[in-house]
Amino acid sequence: MRNALYIKSRLLIVAAFALPAVVFIDGCKSTATPSSNAQGAMVPDDAALAARVKQSLAADPELKALPMSVATYRGVVQLSGYVDSELQMQKALAVTRGVPGVLSVSNDLHLRPH
Repeated sequence: MRNALYIKSRLLIVAAFALPAVVFIDGCKSTATPSSNAQGAMVPDDAALAARVKQSLAADPELKALPMSVATYRGVVQLSGYVDSELQMQKALAVTRGVPGVLSVSNDLHLRPH
């Protein structure tokens, strides 16, 4: 009888240490689920989003020749480079905001020195 009690107590001790280890290891697994932002909206693929923004900017005759670069991170698009006027800057921002998947736009555009 004493031997059965001893075995039960040893099994409980082993289980007490094994369960947290299993939970800890399981929490370290990498998953391939899509990211979401704080509002729960799905975050688009950054490379595809940047390509769509560049395509939209190039489709505008007034903006296509301007030296602008597009960078994206989790749906946030950063425009950088130079424009000739404040109107071009506002138009580039508006075109970028109009692209599906853009969550926000960071403006790093500058007026070209004359």
